[in-house]
Amino acid sequence: MLKFVKNHMESITGIEIYPLISLLIFFSFFVILFWWVITAKKDYINKVSSLPLDNQNTTEL
Repeated sequence: MLKFVKNHMESITGIEIYPLISLLIFFSFFVILFWWVITAKKDYINKVSSLPLDNQNTTEL
């Protein structure tokens, strides 16, 4: 099955650019995510981290 896919992909012209584009998108996403984490305000991080434990909007049975 893999031979069929590989042979079919080799017959498509210009397909060699797609792995490079996907690598750039992947790398860019994590660089931007890393930058956001480094520059995020501590107050915001503390507020968001306590959201799952906040019981103000739930009612007890």
